[in-house]
Amino acid sequence: MSIRPVKRLIQSKPTLEGAGVHLRRAFGFGNTKEFDPFLLFDDFRNDIPEDYLAGFPWHPHRGIETITYVLAGTVEHGDSMGNHGAIAAGDVQWMTAGSGIIHQEMPKGDAGGLMHGFQLWANLPSALKMTPPRYQEVKSLDIPEITDDDGTNVRVVCGSFWGKTGPVDGIAAEPTYLDVSVAPGKRKTLPVETTRHAFAYIFAGSGKFCNASGPLAVPTEGVKWSDVTPPVEAGNRSLVVFDRGDEVTVQAGEEGIRFLLVSGKPLEEPVAWYGPIVMNTQEQLRQAFSELQEGTFLKEKQGK
Repeated sequence: MSIRPVKRLIQSKPTLEGAGVHLRRAFGFGNTKEFDPFLLFDDFRNDIPEDYLAGFPWHPHRGIETITYVLAGTVEHGDSMGNHGAIAAGDVQWMTAGSGIIHQEMPKGDAGGLMHGFQLWANLPSALKMTPPRYQEVKSLDIPEITDDDGTNVRVVCGSFWGKTGPVDGIAAEPTYLDVSVAPGKRKTLPVETTRHAFAYIFAGSGKFCNASGPLAVPTEGVKWSDVTPPVEAGNRSLVVFDRGDEVTVQAGEEGIRFLLVSGKPLEEPVAWYGPIVMNTQEQLRQAFSELQEGTFLKEKQGK
């Protein structure tokens, strides 16, 4: 077994998106090669309704899949195929945009005005860019949870982990998407398939991710941990990008740590990307925007 070294530690940055939603972006709209097949990751967390209620009005997508995971409040959604509904705390919505969809997402806070959730974009391979769009909406109670003997809790949103399989399936990138909580002071090792790109996003508490032995390309604390493996400390709203290996080891801080652990198989295909549309070539991108202007963007039968 080999521990995945920490390649980079990134602090998510304040970003304004949609019709004026204040959020934090961990990565996206740049060189996302080290995250392949993932393109973008946003943390929308706010307790000021004026900063999120304008939401994400009607907009198109093509060539990607979006994964929305809500922790507090609700997100009301509707689309050009006639789907509509709301995802609440603990729920997940996985949207395959495929050949094209136009939709809206409107966040609503809980009784105290708190809204919290994440959105991850996954790229579609060239062979599936124009696949029919579809939704998978999963309620919180349908997401399997595992609690280990030491109190470590894992929600398996997608993929297989510790003998459980998440309810979201048929995703091109074959991702594993886990919500992991480790108790205060506990050290935990979690398996991650070697061939995948992987990252962790910390959203509660703090902890230290152990590096592999050898030269370290990231800043580390001057403390010994297993002698040859100084850890990298990661706090709330930090993104940890891992290098190759088959396991991740974390030491939880005094308040414990909660993070998303996400991995996927790289597509290793060219990316042509502008706004909400991601294709393989600039010509395909120009065609998509031409179709938007001409009213021929939507390929599937639309709802009433």
